[in-house]
Amino acid sequence: MVQVDVIWSYAYGASFAAAATRELAHEREPFGNRYYMLALLFLGIFFAPSGLYLLTAFPAWETMQVASKASDLNPLLVTFFGITNVTQGIIGFWVGWRFSRRHEYYKAHLNWMIAWVVFWFVLVSGWDTTGYQRFLYDPVMNNGVPWQVGQHNGWQFFTGPVFLTLVTMGAVFVPMLSRGVFRINYEIMRKESGEPFRLGAALNVMRRYVYTWFGVTLVLAIGAAMIVRTIAELSGNVPVGYLLGLPLSATLIYAVAIPKGRLFHWIVSPLYGGDRSPTQDTGGKH
Repeated sequence: MVQVDVIWSYAYGASFAAAATRELAHEREPFGNRYYMLALLFLGIFFAPSGLYLLTAFPAWETMQVASKASDLNPLLVTFFGITNVTQGIIGFWVGWRFSRRHEYYKAHLNWMIAWVVFWFVLVSGWDTTGYQRFLYDPVMNNGVPWQVGQHNGWQFFTGPVFLTLVTMGAVFVPMLSRGVFRINYEIMRKESGEPFRLGAALNVMRRYVYTWFGVTLVLAIGAAMIVRTIAELSGNVPVGYLLGLPLSATLIYAVAIPKGRLFHWIVSPLYGGDRSPTQDTGGKH
């Protein structure tokens, strides 16, 4: 979706950087290494084209029900959308590299986890607490009838053409994400520890990313969206819901997930070998 893809792009770029965080600590330039090239290939060949396809094939859904047909789209918007689906990922990678250079490996991972929470929140809540309705409404399944507040296809959405297209695209993404994120992360950690290859350990790396991308961060975002919506309904004012709900949600998420020893740290510390002094780092180039 146009409104969230720039955040999603950032999150993916940040994920590529975090996967290689201990190696990036030794890279003096952010964009002259194979980890950046893998991220750029994913963004440019897979992610950005997929967004452009969805925008032209399902314009209403991809714009969160703002446009109704492809002819409603401004060519400059389409161009800008395609560009930012790459540039925001580059920025996400660069921020991750900056944290890595300072040996702040946990922050390099927080970079993508927070981005995923923001991505899901915008998708679920939108700008008027109806984001989930807009997401779950496929005009193709409703004879082209435009979306209205309160309408959505519910579970049937997951059998419709938009979702099946998303699943197909996800299957295409998997090999590149496996190579650029899961495998890279595991190879670096195996090199650091000197352990032989173990399939179970490699799959554990993949599981930690996948259940955080599509599980943990989604649950946190849904909780935040529910807080915003509840305050909006109680006050009878949507802006008040966001004005009060966002700081409250951010505070709760911080308390539950952000500090070391809490949820996010527990999930990702095995992905970078835990917290140790920069002088204990080995490998890489200086």
